[in-house]
Amino acid sequence: MTLLSHSFKVRHLILAAALTTGLGFVNPANAEIVLLVDLNSRTAISLGTLGGNWSNAYGINDAGQVAGYSHTAEGGQHAFITGTDGVEMRDLGTLRGGESYALDINDAGQVVGGSGTAGGYVHAFITGPNGTGMRDLGTLGGRWSYAFGINDARQVAGYSLTADSNRHAFITGYDGMGMRDLGTLGGSLSEASGINDAGQVVGMSGTVDGNLHAFITGPDGVGMRDLGTLGGRWSYAYGINDAGQVVGNSSTAEGSLHAFITGPDGVGMRDLGTLLGGNGSQANGINDIGQVVGYSYTAEGYYHAFITGPDGEGMTDLNSLVDLPQGMVLVKAMDINNRGQVIAIAIPTTIPNLKPMP
Repeated sequence: MTLLSHSFKVRHLILAAALTTGLGFVNPANAEIVLLVDLNSRTAISLGTLGGNWSNAYGINDAGQVAGYSHTAEGGQHAFITGTDGVEMRDLGTLRGGESYALDINDAGQVVGGSGTAGGYVHAFITGPNGTGMRDLGTLGGRWSYAFGINDARQVAGYSLTADSNRHAFITGYDGMGMRDLGTLGGSLSEASGINDAGQVVGMSGTVDGNLHAFITGPDGVGMRDLGTLGGRWSYAYGINDAGQVVGNSSTAEGSLHAFITGPDGVGMRDLGTLLGGNGSQANGINDIGQVVGYSYTAEGYYHAFITGPDGEGMTDLNSLVDLPQGMVLVKAMDINNRGQVIAIAIPTTIPNLKPMP
């Protein structure tokens, strides 16, 4: 299975398809750009690209360094890191393969993600501080792996193919050393998508009855606990803060897809609702005071980036809180740091975004 043929989710869950397969890394519509939004100054700056037509981002640390991936001048897709406050995008290269994708960053500027290798498969990677040097983290015995989260203790979380061809969540020790299988909630698969500084890991796992449920572990990845749902059959956790508040999305009893937040240590799943009467939402990131970011359908059928107040209170359209470049709309908010800086995806207002939630 090569980088280009492997399909999986990258923090995007589609209601129907998510139960069987995910999305591959595909060209995210040439018009998408990454903006760093500063809520304190109401400003938004473009991070630019690595010479290509588009870029995408997934993580931001408290210095405002951003990690993501970009189309290159040569037509490939490479992981990047920026300097402080999103300034100066730098190509992180690859593990001697064709493409790479950065998916999270800690406060030391260590970046994790997935990269093609010389053998044609994708392996999880970690860099040194400030994105220096890319190191292969290996796998759980299978052909591929991806890293989706890193904490300030330099523990990495993600998922990997196992020797028996199952997809399992993992955690590593300090500085990405020693990949450990986190198991499942009784089903055949699990995926880790976030980790806090205590080493609590969140993600999704198959259950004994064949559903997919969000999970949280204890410190250092010990013990996997089912977070339940908002009344539907499945849920997925995407982010966690240092209090153990978890965010993600879940199907409801009515069949809608709604963003959620939990209390500390993953206790009590609460529906965050939607923007302006829309019928779906997803939470992607949370900071240490509980401000949540993500995206939601509006009543008109478009999706817009949102942010909440502390502890997930009050969902607000992010577009209303910032002075945007002319002709742009924020459609997804991907992460938020403790300084109130948000990384968001913007598209021109001339491009319709009437499509299924990504």
